[in-house]
Amino acid sequence: QLALLPIFLLCCTCFEEYLWANFDLKSMCHFSLAVRFVSCGRGGLVQFECSNPSDFRIEADGVVYAAKALQPSTLPASPLLIKATDPTTQQQWQVFDFIKPTAHSFISQDLKEIVFPSRNTDSELKRMKRDWVIPPINVPENSRGPFPQELVRIRSDHDKNRSLRYSVTGPGADQPPNGIFTIDPISGELSVNKPLDREHIPSFHLRAHAVDLNGNQVENPIDININVIDMNDNRPEFGHQIWNGTVPEGSKPGTFVMTVTAVDKDDPKTANGMLRYKILSQSPESPNPNMFTINNKTGGIITVAAGLDREKVSQYTLIIQATDTEGNPMYGLSNTATAVIRVTDVNDNAPEFTAEAFFGRVHENQVNVIVANLSVTDKDQPNTPAWNAVYKIISGDPFGKFSVPTDPTTNEGLVTVVKPLDFELNKTHLLKIEARNEVPLARGISSPRQSTATISIQVLDVNESPYFEPNPKVIRLEEGVMPETDLVPFPAKDPDQFMHQSISYSKLSDPANWLRIDPRTGRISTIAVLDRESPHVKNSYYNATFVALDNGKPAASGTGTLQIYLLDINDNAPKVFPHEVEICEKPEPNAINITALDGDLIPNAGPFAFELAHKPLDVRRNWTITRISGDYAQLSLRIGFLESGIYEIPIIITDSGNLPMSNTSYLRIKVCQCDINGDCTDQQHIRAAGLGTGAIISILLCIILLLILVLMFVVWMKRRDKERQAKQLLIDPEDDVRDNILKYDEEGGGEEDQDYDLSQLQQPDTLEPDAIKPVGIRRLDERPLHPEPQYPMRSAAPHPGDIGDFINEGLKAADNDPTAPPYDSLLVFDYEGSCSTAGSLSSLNSSSSGGDQDYDYLNDWGPRFRKLADMYGGSDD
Repeated sequence: QLALLPIFLLCCTCFEEYLWANFDLKSMCHFSLAVRFVSCGRGGLVQFECSNPSDFRIEADGVVYAAKALQPSTLPASPLLIKATDPTTQQQWQVFDFIKPTAHSFISQDLKEIVFPSRNTDSELKRMKRDWVIPPINVPENSRGPFPQELVRIRSDHDKNRSLRYSVTGPGADQPPNGIFTIDPISGELSVNKPLDREHIPSFHLRAHAVDLNGNQVENPIDININVIDMNDNRPEFGHQIWNGTVPEGSKPGTFVMTVTAVDKDDPKTANGMLRYKILSQSPESPNPNMFTINNKTGGIITVAAGLDREKVSQYTLIIQATDTEGNPMYGLSNTATAVIRVTDVNDNAPEFTAEAFFGRVHENQVNVIVANLSVTDKDQPNTPAWNAVYKIISGDPFGKFSVPTDPTTNEGLVTVVKPLDFELNKTHLLKIEARNEVPLARGISSPRQSTATISIQVLDVNESPYFEPNPKVIRLEEGVMPETDLVPFPAKDPDQFMHQSISYSKLSDPANWLRIDPRTGRISTIAVLDRESPHVKNSYYNATFVALDNGKPAASGTGTLQIYLLDINDNAPKVFPHEVEICEKPEPNAINITALDGDLIPNAGPFAFELAHKPLDVRRNWTITRISGDYAQLSLRIGFLESGIYEIPIIITDSGNLPMSNTSYLRIKVCQCDINGDCTDQQHIRAAGLGTGAIISILLCIILLLILVLMFVVWMKRRDKERQAKQLLIDPEDDVRDNILKYDEEGGGEEDQDYDLSQLQQPDTLEPDAIKPVGIRRLDERPLHPEPQYPMRSAAPHPGDIGDFINEGLKAADNDPTAPPYDSLLVFDYEGSCSTAGSLSSLNSSSSGGDQDYDYLNDWGPRFRKLADMYGGSDD
């Protein structure tokens, strides 16, 4: 039998194509594969040849035949290579044919039949035969057709005597994805209608059905499994296009670096999905072109050569290739990615000083100053523990006067003075300093000689302050030392041995002003008596401070303290304590405990001896004193009753000094009436508290005087307010415009030829004080021929509304005035009042004819208005 395979085209523009040939070893001894060359516009024929002419032959038309019967054991392991050669240009094209045996032929001129299992009808009891196990149908993915492509024929034994209809169901037929597989309902031929993709759907499960024309099922459905055969149609894909890894410099061969991986969508159970890795290139190729290797199966990258040095090569770039079909370079698909390997720094370079010796200068007694900067170089990566320098003084500083911290920015060592230097003791310091890193050097690396350096520090002399020694200086003296007593020399020393300077002394602090110091020698003497009981003495110590000043430029000074410990002598007599006490007239008990105060110390103080004075005589008669202990005694009444009052009891107290001192102290005792609690109840208690009768009277007088002053001030303020209000109502007669007629000494014809300010006709109460015309202010055109008329004062101003009476009174006063001027004058009345019944004086218009008005009544107003009556009220002639 001859199995026809699908025809594949070998195009001139393609370099390689792959063919799969499947054939049934049981039913065929040879097969044919038609390979047709598409010239793509080229002229002439090509010559074909295959790589295995003993088993296969190829004709000039491109058909490949099996030269002999083939068995699975005799199939070649490698694919069949078919070459096409252009005899003119000698250009070649090739294609690989993969030969794979199958259990049956799925494409042939006579399709393989799948028959429904028959039923047993020999007996009344119908028994079904066991269903056939239908082997799966294998279909290669990405088939190029032509479509539809027949796969198998399905047939039932019942189609011999009646017409049947065949159908298939399941995903790929009547379920999504629909239409991939179809069946001829009459012939039962199952076909595939489009190329399959294993990576999308690796297999299909269909069910075949057979029914009669009435739709009745005549056979049980059978299962058909279709497997999609994988083709190498997917390249490997890396997870990242750029992979980053690190490796420490100086790593030994075999050190793991990183792992790169790729995936292939093809079947991992076949060679199509089996990947192999390799390194295509390394950049740079220093110091070895093969510094790394990769595990071809896992993608793990390791080092294979020594010599990784970050200071020379800090980064390597590898091109990694992944190839499927187990890395076959002929027909495998491949892809590449980039692996970037950064060489990390290790401390394989020690810091080295830029010079073997450094120099610095510093003034003595200066601290926390930088005298020199030590610079180093380090080839390791900056600002890492392998680069950061740490400096250590290994010799030349036994007293720890220097330190060398690191500048975090420049990595320099800062030589710093931490303790004062003395020029007189050491003029030059020579230090040896070592530089290291924060982390130890890598194994096998040792520090070079350049990691140590020396620094010479010169100390500069300055004028130092004189100092007293010891300071403070303590001396012991008995108190009572007399003035002009020489006490002790207190000289100061000058630390500047190489500067010959003189020192002068002065006193800085002497609280009691007891001492004096010689300005040249520093010897101290007294100028007053030393008293241990002085308030300036604390715990028997008296402190005085002195200053020593040299004559340097600039001058320097130092201070010293002299502490005088004063030994006590018995120079203070004891005194009774307390000084005042209270007892009741009938004391129960009638005793008072007293003690003594002595400014001296023991043994010049207690124990004390207490004794009542012999005078006055009633002291011993009324009182008695009993010693309780060395420091206390008890004073009590001899009689049962003592009249209220204040008594002063003299008590003689003697101390226990080597030369005892006695003193008569007076104890003030207040005898008063007491309540049941024993407290004084009379007014004498107030005086005992410190307030006498005179003090109380003085306080009361002060309070009364203060109240009187406050009352007088209030009365004065009220009176001032009343006067201010009265001034507003009672205006000076000269200024009261309501009852004054202001005269003007010119003759005139009335208002027409005079410019008068009638705005002054306002209520006087509203006039501002500075708006009132002062006395003696006159108009410039006024003729003062006669003295000012003095009009009689009225007792009270008329009501503002009674303007008629107001005018009449003014007229009478003017008529009766013998000093009235004989010339005409216009009397201006500054205030007419509100709602006045009198007409305005502006009605006296000289231009008016006046023919319709009777002016004879003006004759009754006095001589001043008669002229107006003649002018306006007379006849035409």
